[in-house]
Amino acid sequence: MLYFSKLKIISTILFTVFLTYICFSNLLESNSLINKKINLGLDLQGGSYLLLEVDNNPVIEKNLQTKLLQIKNFYKNKKIKVFDFSINNQKISFKSNSEDSEKIISLFMEDNEINPYYENYKANQFEISLDQNIFLVAFSKYGIVEINRSLLDQAVEIVRKRIDEVGTNEPTIAKNGSNRILVELPGLDNPDRIKNLLGKTANLDFRFVTNSNDASFGTDKLMTLDDTEELNVSKRVIISGDNLVDAKPQMDNINNETVVSFTLDRVGAKKFGKATKDGIGKRLAIVLDNKIISAPVIRDIIASGSGQISGGFTFQSATDLALLLRSGALPAPLNIIEERTVGPDLGEDSIKAGIYSLIIGFSLVFFYMIYKYRLFGLISNIALILNIFLLIGILTIFEATLTLPGIAGIILTVGMAVDANVLIFERIKEECLKEKNKMIAFDNGYLNSKTAIIDANITTIIAAIILFVFGSGPVKGFSVTLSVGILTTLFTVYFIARLLTATYVISNKNKEMNI
Repeated sequence: MLYFSKLKIISTILFTVFLTYICFSNLLESNSLINKKINLGLDLQGGSYLLLEVDNNPVIEKNLQTKLLQIKNFYKNKKIKVFDFSINNQKISFKSNSEDSEKIISLFMEDNEINPYYENYKANQFEISLDQNIFLVAFSKYGIVEINRSLLDQAVEIVRKRIDEVGTNEPTIAKNGSNRILVELPGLDNPDRIKNLLGKTANLDFRFVTNSNDASFGTDKLMTLDDTEELNVSKRVIISGDNLVDAKPQMDNINNETVVSFTLDRVGAKKFGKATKDGIGKRLAIVLDNKIISAPVIRDIIASGSGQISGGFTFQSATDLALLLRSGALPAPLNIIEERTVGPDLGEDSIKAGIYSLIIGFSLVFFYMIYKYRLFGLISNIALILNIFLLIGILTIFEATLTLPGIAGIILTVGMAVDANVLIFERIKEECLKEKNKMIAFDNGYLNSKTAIIDANITTIIAAIILFVFGSGPVKGFSVTLSVGILTTLFTVYFIARLLTATYVISNKNKEMNI
């Protein structure tokens, strides 16, 4: 056990030197070997934390409206009379004169056209039931799961586009559960603009203003952004935000106002050109999230596929609107259910507190080990210092995010590393009482304490893994540093500390050694 081959010695030294260099690279402005550093979490450098929840209710209601028409046509083609359709509590209800209710239900469940089949889940999108002669159609459990999955995937991408457009430094955007999105924005101490951008669905469409109900499409009564005017707007959408290719803020020198210029794709340009040709003299409402931004009168044909949106914008509001239009509309509204903001001063205080705790804890351990085990305590302390270097080096390679709980994990690692050395040295003391040959006593001390040390660390790392899997945010930061710390502790104890101990014992095998 005390013998080390030259290959093992060289490998241990090279590995330790490499990770120590990586550790100190965090203090360098530029690093030619590896361009990576540890990221500081929100609690250390300040920033904003938002937890968003996707509201799937509007999407479910919209899909049910579409499904209602499909059901009508479906049973009409099957020559089954159905009537009294309505939607309540996310369920479609209808009645039928047919006495064969089982046929109505079986046709609905078996026809893949009216009730699509999810191959991944081996289940239908919808389920149908009969309650007191009223048929009820609703999304199945798997249908809801699929909607949530799809909405969450789309929402994460749109949120990422919007935040990237703002230029926030190293944001964290991740799914949290089945319908939530976690957004962490380091260094951002004023989240109002981000909240405003993420809170808008950004559904843009162009519709004609009408003074009477459109017999074909109907109308909506919508207010302007400043709530000064209410207009009847046709439900018929001429073009939507899906047809936008680009949008950017510009200064209109003629009217001396800030506007948002936009460019349409080929299909959108063709539709827009035809609509403006047929609608000369009419007002065209530009609607964003059911609010009219502006409603100019069409004076001429717009066939170029580009135009301007005006609405008394400041340059900042025009920039944000252009950003929303470029990034696309959210598939569903997002609600902010949790929000935290940490100022940079508080983050700096947290760093100082964490460093002071580490220094105080390490110093107490350092002096105690020297007092208790003399030279071997010094060897333990050297291994302890290198243990911290290795831990930070590994975290740097993976560009981990260090939080205040993460610092707590490092401090706990110090305690566990000392605990391992204490177990070894106490076992060596016992072996020295039984064995006159110090080489054999030291060898047996390391060998016989190995099982207890490994068992203790394995149980701890299992707990850390559980915390990582089921925890979130700061809890994960603690579990990561603790897990890596356990691995570096085992390495420093059985490679570095043992190598230093073996070197000393072999060099002084004929001398009296006290431990």
